[in-house]
Amino acid sequence: MSKDTLIQEKRYKKIITILSIAIPIAVAALFGINLQKLGVNIKPLSFLPPIYATINGLTAILLIFSVVAIKNGKRKLHERLNTLAIACSVIFLLMYVAYHMTSNSTPYEGEGIIKYVYYFILISHILLSIVIIPFVLITLMRAKLGQFKQHKKMAKITFPLWLYVAITGVIVYVMISPYYV
Repeated sequence: MSKDTLIQEKRYKKIITILSIAIPIAVAALFGINLQKLGVNIKPLSFLPPIYATINGLTAILLIFSVVAIKNGKRKLHERLNTLAIACSVIFLLMYVAYHMTSNSTPYEGEGIIKYVYYFILISHILLSIVIIPFVLITLMRAKLGQFKQHKKMAKITFPLWLYVAITGVIVYVMISPYYV
C-alpha cells in the first residue's frame, strides 16, 4: 500500500469514527426533543412515516440490485446503486428525526405474542441501525481506496446487516401503522 493510500485511509478512518459516534448521539438527542412541547408553533409531520418506510423499502431493493450488478460485473452500476442506497438512508434518517421532533411517539398496542415479535424486531432494527453505520462507511472506504478484496470481504457482512435494517424498518412501520393517531 502506498504512503498516499495510508494517509487517505487514516483520514477516512477518523471521519468514520466521528460519524459512527456522532450520528447515533445526534439522533438520540434530537429524538428526545419535541418542538411542540417546547412551544414551537409547528404542525406534526404525521405524513412522513409511510414516506420514510417506503424509502427503507427502496433501500432494500437498491441493495439487492447492487449485489446482482456486481455479480454480473457491472461495477459502475453497483457503485451508483450503493450511492443511492446511502442517500436513501440519509434521507430516511432526516425524515425520521423530523417526524419525531414534531410528533408524539406512537405506542404499540398489539397484544400477546405479536407484541414480543414487534419489540424484538424494533430493538434489533434500532441496534443494528447503529452498528451498520461504521460497516457501511468502512465498506465504502475500501472501495474508494481501490481495496476491492477487503471491500468484498467487508461487504459480505455489511450487505445482510444493512438489508435487515432496511427490511425491518418497513416491517416496524407496517406493524405500528394501525396505531398512528
